[in-house]
Amino acid sequence: MAGTDHVTITPSILYFGTPVALLTTLNPDGTANLAPISSAWALGHTVVLGLGAGSRTAANLAERREVVVNLPPSDLWAAVERLAPLTGADPVPPAKREFYRHEADKFAAAGLRPQGSEAVGPPRVAECPLQLEATVRTITPAGPDGGFRIVECDVVRVHAAASVVVPGTQHVDPAAWSPLIYSFRHYFGLARPELGHGFRSQTPGTGS
Repeated sequence: MAGTDHVTITPSILYFGTPVALLTTLNPDGTANLAPISSAWALGHTVVLGLGAGSRTAANLAERREVVVNLPPSDLWAAVERLAPLTGADPVPPAKREFYRHEADKFAAAGLRPQGSEAVGPPRVAECPLQLEATVRTITPAGPDGGFRIVECDVVRVHAAASVVVPGTQHVDPAAWSPLIYSFRHYFGLARPELGHGFRSQTPGTGS
């Protein structure tokens, strides 16, 4: 019978399937840093981000409390993976030196284009259909050794490609929007077709 054959495991990671976000922040010299993360969630217009404490992004947000949360589509996975081994930290923190290397111009390295923001300093990623300009409300140390930062952000402006918006509305069309999903260090798109919608959905029937 399904559900009766569980085993106890100790996985090294718990990325059980979350959307990828590309975070843009400003470095001390005013240049842009671009970093992929797979720990982000939203509640209302609050977005919560999970970051490594030693990352350039975490340092930037502590010093300059503005960010753009760019949400890439599933077909942008290769560009995201080009960013994965790069860090804006120079020198590279000891804990990251085995797998990461410093890169000053991450937009060029990933083959992506910066796009000016309207309410915050960091640029948007032009190729991302959803772009959330935000300000940082709180930064909280987390993890058993304080190795993470939990960052609460207030979204102040949302940009959406016309192709993913229900015409004549302020709603994202969930049938047109296909976010990039990171699941146990593998990339996926959303499964299609739509299975159904929640009872509070304001866009019922868009995928039918």
